[in-house]
Amino acid sequence: MCALSMDQCWYHGNITRSKAEDLLSKVGKDGSFLVRASESIPSAYALCVLYQNCVYTYRILPNKENKLIVQASEGVPVKYFDNLDELIEFYKKENMGLVWHLKYAVQREEEEAADEPEEDVDPVPTPPILPPRPFMVAPPTSEMKEVLPLNENSRVAEVSKLSLSETLLQRLQYQDTSSVSEEHLKFIQDYLRVHITSDFEMVQTGSSSLPQLKKLLTVLCKELFSEASRTLPSLESIQKVFDQQLPPGIHQRSQLLGEASPVNVVLKLNQLISLLSSVEEKVKTLLIEGPDSTHRRSLIPPVTFEVKADSLGISLKTHLKVDVEMGKLIIKKAKDGPEDKFYNHKKILQLIKSQKFPNKLVIVLETEREKTQRKEYVFTDSKKREGFCQLLQQMKNKHSEQPEPDMITIFIGTWNMGAAPAPKKITSWFLSKGQGKTRDDTADYIPHDIYVIGTQEDPQGEKEWLEVLRQSLQEITSISFKVIAIHTLWNIRIVVLAKPEHENRISHICTNNVKTGIANTLGNKGAVGVSFMFNGTSLGFVNSHLTSGSEKKYRRNQNYMNILRFLTLGDKKLSPFNITHRFTHLFWLGDLNYRVELPPTEAENIIQRIRQQQYPELLGFDQLLMEKKDQKVFLQFEEEEITFAPTYRFERGTREKYAYTKQKATGMKYNLPSWCDRVLWKSYPMVHVVCQSYGCTSDIMTSDHSPVFATFEVGVTSQFVSKNDSKYTESQGQIEFLRCCATLKTKSQTKFYIEFHSSCLESFVKSQEGENEDWNEGELVVNFIEALPKLTPIISDPEYLLDQHILVSIKSSDSDESYGEGCIALGIEATESLVPFHTVLTHHGERTGVFQGEIKLQTSQGKQREKLYDFVKTERDETIGQKPKGISSLDPAKEWEQPIRKSKSTHLMAKEAAAVARFRGNASSSPDKEGKDDMLRPADLGKGVAEPLLQEEGQQKPEMFDNPLYGTMSSKGKGASKKEQDYPTALRKEHPVIPNHGFLLTKPQDADGSKSSNKQLSPSFWVPTPRSRSYTSCSQSEEKTMSEKAQGKQKPPASLENPAPLKKPVKPSRSEVGPSNQGQFSKPPLPSKSRAVLDMQSTKGRDYRESSELPHQGKHRTEEGPLGRTATP
Repeated sequence: MCALSMDQCWYHGNITRSKAEDLLSKVGKDGSFLVRASESIPSAYALCVLYQNCVYTYRILPNKENKLIVQASEGVPVKYFDNLDELIEFYKKENMGLVWHLKYAVQREEEEAADEPEEDVDPVPTPPILPPRPFMVAPPTSEMKEVLPLNENSRVAEVSKLSLSETLLQRLQYQDTSSVSEEHLKFIQDYLRVHITSDFEMVQTGSSSLPQLKKLLTVLCKELFSEASRTLPSLESIQKVFDQQLPPGIHQRSQLLGEASPVNVVLKLNQLISLLSSVEEKVKTLLIEGPDSTHRRSLIPPVTFEVKADSLGISLKTHLKVDVEMGKLIIKKAKDGPEDKFYNHKKILQLIKSQKFPNKLVIVLETEREKTQRKEYVFTDSKKREGFCQLLQQMKNKHSEQPEPDMITIFIGTWNMGAAPAPKKITSWFLSKGQGKTRDDTADYIPHDIYVIGTQEDPQGEKEWLEVLRQSLQEITSISFKVIAIHTLWNIRIVVLAKPEHENRISHICTNNVKTGIANTLGNKGAVGVSFMFNGTSLGFVNSHLTSGSEKKYRRNQNYMNILRFLTLGDKKLSPFNITHRFTHLFWLGDLNYRVELPPTEAENIIQRIRQQQYPELLGFDQLLMEKKDQKVFLQFEEEEITFAPTYRFERGTREKYAYTKQKATGMKYNLPSWCDRVLWKSYPMVHVVCQSYGCTSDIMTSDHSPVFATFEVGVTSQFVSKNDSKYTESQGQIEFLRCCATLKTKSQTKFYIEFHSSCLESFVKSQEGENEDWNEGELVVNFIEALPKLTPIISDPEYLLDQHILVSIKSSDSDESYGEGCIALGIEATESLVPFHTVLTHHGERTGVFQGEIKLQTSQGKQREKLYDFVKTERDETIGQKPKGISSLDPAKEWEQPIRKSKSTHLMAKEAAAVARFRGNASSSPDKEGKDDMLRPADLGKGVAEPLLQEEGQQKPEMFDNPLYGTMSSKGKGASKKEQDYPTALRKEHPVIPNHGFLLTKPQDADGSKSSNKQLSPSFWVPTPRSRSYTSCSQSEEKTMSEKAQGKQKPPASLENPAPLKKPVKPSRSEVGPSNQGQFSKPPLPSKSRAVLDMQSTKGRDYRESSELPHQGKHRTEEGPLGRTATP
């Protein structure tokens, strides 16, 4: 191996390419240079040289003899070097083949101080984790008393001279063997005297097998194994009597025969222990609940919902009974009365959720004459509506004729256990009960398909923790979940459990970890990850524990970047891509340790805000949201809105008190209440993913952290099997990219090519080099006009191909290093025509550019079938009334959304308008009033569609204000409205006030401030934010920001930017209020919307079910059109 002087100032190790460019630019002199590790070849280096403000990169490669060579200019003789020092000295001479000779070595930046030991962990006694000790064979006495010199203990000296057999036989003599049978004692003595020598020789040769010991244990356990085999069927018979749904696999285990080997004995004993520990509880449950209780619990019982139905303008109370097992929806006037009407699952065509009214639902039914009927119902609250939709979706899934699922639900849980064992009962965690966006009781019986549990500071062993998890899930689901993976790094652990029915659908399981503790070598901080394929969909899960301490957010950012770079999961063929591009769905959970960035003097004010549930004001100072907004971490990741209290730092044993101070030798240590424990996700563009719950428990109090839960409904694809092979050979598909260009953030002067990767391609495809157009202030435009190859998919069926994605990597020709990666969805529908696409490029978690152009997709004959998750859609109520015209040019970021909003027939619009008016319960039910409301929707707001506005001040909609999904957000009349109007005042000050935090929470907010805030921020209340859908994994506001930067536009003031913590449009983003739009808001401000209304406009998880198209119309997604799914570049 070549010698590497790691102490040389010019060697920068694993810094990124963009970081190297920044360091060289700061020096700014021709001949400035540094050496870093190559990103494309593990054993190679990259020499970076600055010349005329451009960075030139040369690869340094080792040959077979470990000599180093530089890929320099053509025609220059190849020179071999023994080490990097010699190489650098040689190229300091002029005209040696580089663009400029090496002159100024760029110094390494001083590393941030290493992580200090945890200061905020309670002193819960746990045994230290010791490294494994080397195996010592002889002399055995060194284990007994190696600290004593031999001349101090004659007994030790005497024993040390004995052979291994003699030593062990002597130890046996010192023991009390009166209870050991003579036959067994003889077997043990024979092994120690004779057969252990054979095992000793096996170990010396490197073998881990001990055949003689196994023979001894088999003989000793023969009777035990026989007795266990005889007893186990008896216990199983008892369990079968009391538990009609026996856990899968128990029958096969009981038939296990063979010799009494240690493995078989342990297996038998584990079965005995499991049966003995569970049978008493099962008998007790049956005696209390009756003989059918266990079977009933494994099924989903019928659930009845009380709703209000609209009949001829009169609101009537009625009941909807959902029988998932029978596949029926029953409509009854009285809860316990007779059935008025029922609909088979095949007759229930679609559920359409109102976005404006969170408790309103339209059910589309098929009547006798194959016509459709829309029935509108209002539930008691939004959680009941969600529970109803989940039960109906479960019914559809259960009775579907599709052999493989289109969607699954995933539970994600993260909990810093605080080095304390879990309490006996943790079921509330898996039921998503507590604070925040929680699950309705009616959905308790619906088990998730996959459970992913991440823990930090976990003191329990893997087997012990697995038993706790499986027993808890067995208790609430009556299902014995299959362990898919478990991986532990010190006290950081991730466990993946799945329904037994999914075991054969899961493959390619991969686990890995990254240490980010002290000097990035200790595993007290870091991440563990698991990835696998679920049929044709790749899933990745990362559980991380980042650096603690309020002041160490930059260290946390670096932890994140290191995990991103070095955590190896998923398909190894995707080497140019990190984990953010390797998976259809990637979930990141853990104790991320980002804090509320306020001074300690605000501690009591923070707690007061928490008691008043004024979370948005505090989230304005959440470090993660601020860093994410500045694109420093979790680029393109999404997080559901936080509507629960900070999960750290509680006093153990209660959730009523935050223990934010701790006396240390160095003084008082402050840990302000913070949202340390988080769940984020990133999915491929145009895939279905919806976050159904996000919150924390209130009854698990053994740690100073509360467990956090998040549940997701995600789309999955099957392993595609051709229905008609001849059809695919006759019509070969093709993917063609045309007129593409990449805008790269780089100072490198090199040529670039593109690599196309996809599971729908036989192998990756490489393009020719593009043409560099211009380079200006760190941005390079590369055109790929004639250089792009045509891609041939392995399957041309649109049902398969439209679900696929193409990953692109823009690579440099000189070093083969990637300068940016992006993802393009093929679900464009408009085959045989050119469709524009636009995707953000990232590299190692940083935004590095944009790739755009046109794509043409050719498929075989056929169409994509309706997906099961399209059964539930969200309909925007703004389709009532006239659609604004001429708005797409004002906001191209939302242009892709327009085609999904189809105009309704006149009678449907009139019907819905009347329903909305009746729901409001005021004078707006008249046509004149409705027309006035329409006039209030300006067409120049820069949105795809303007949402119906709130009523004028003084009107109340109490049913809509109190949204139990997020708790009661209003109290009485105008008092609540005034309080809500105060929110923007505080939020507008979020960034500028950080140097002087005190006045944010202590200064009272006066009426004038409220008025001015309303006046300034009124556009944000006019402009609705549509739900963020799976159109692309990059945000359009990011794209616009880059284009503005390229055109030299001035960045809007901070008060006009979208605040970091909120997905609600409390403040407009740049794409909503840009320089071109600001002059358009001349109307007087409207009254502030309540939290409940803002919830309706919030950017939720990407739900690809918002089209109002119905399945029976046979136009699934075709009406959305190509331009509707991609932004025009």
